[in-house]
Amino acid sequence: MSDPYDNCTTVTDFCTVEATTYGFRPNLGVNVFFAVFFGICMAVQVLQGLKYRSWTYLIAMGVGCLGELIGYIGRIIMNDNPWSETGFQMQICCLIIAPSFFAAAVYLTLKHLVLVFGPEHSRLQPRWYTWIFIGCDLFSLVLQGAGGGTAASASSQSTQEAGSNLMLAGIVWQVFTLLVFAVLTGSFFSRVYRNRATQTAAASELLHSLKFQLFVGGVILAYLTITIRCIYRIAELAGGWGNSIMQNEGEFIGLEGIVIVIAVLCQTAFHPGYCFPQMYQRKDVNGKGLVGEKDISDPEISMQRA
Repeated sequence: MSDPYDNCTTVTDFCTVEATTYGFRPNLGVNVFFAVFFGICMAVQVLQGLKYRSWTYLIAMGVGCLGELIGYIGRIIMNDNPWSETGFQMQICCLIIAPSFFAAAVYLTLKHLVLVFGPEHSRLQPRWYTWIFIGCDLFSLVLQGAGGGTAASASSQSTQEAGSNLMLAGIVWQVFTLLVFAVLTGSFFSRVYRNRATQTAAASELLHSLKFQLFVGGVILAYLTITIRCIYRIAELAGGWGNSIMQNEGEFIGLEGIVIVIAVLCQTAFHPGYCFPQMYQRKDVNGKGLVGEKDISDPEISMQRA
């Protein structure tokens, strides 16, 4: 049985705003703010990437900010016409996948922290952090992107639900990856702390550097906000299209928009090129060549050399 609203393309007496998937007209001012914010952050990330030659970090943050910008432009379009198929497709695809790139930027930091503070304290070889977590993030990205595309172009409720399930699977996998990342990071730093007496003066100086502390604090806050956003999205998608969570704009603004603004603000203001320059140098805090930096099998190193 076909949906009576299948032919709705604009708001009419029959095709009401309340009958749309979200049940509301997206707030214009809020979505303009988000679009402008992510546009500015994208420009700043490009300038920082060029200055510090932080190519992998630039790609992750730049693509993520672009996705957020396009997504919120889609919601601006939906403010004008809540039935806009173009606006819906833009925002559902881009806002679902964009935070995966910010998570990738978080993952990139661990390998360099291990290289600087001692690979001997790590359960894995430094280069494996890049392969494992970026690989897992890409898998999550594929699931979310396929699901978002399927849901956005669906011509039936069953197809739309299939797309929703793919997106849900991708976000659940992303949360699992984030949790594993937290466990390995916690394990590494607990070992560093237990062996703090053996740390060099240069490493100790870095640990007590205000810029580095701000960087670490920013990464932690970005990690927490991205995780909160993913948990919110799981609850939103698990209830099916048009559920009460999906139709609550206040929750979306707070648990999708604002938390990602906080994450990107931290990742932009406390850029590793400025706060943790060892991440893009060939030497550690002692002036020695970094162990593992010459490994051409590391995709990040290959990108930096290009």
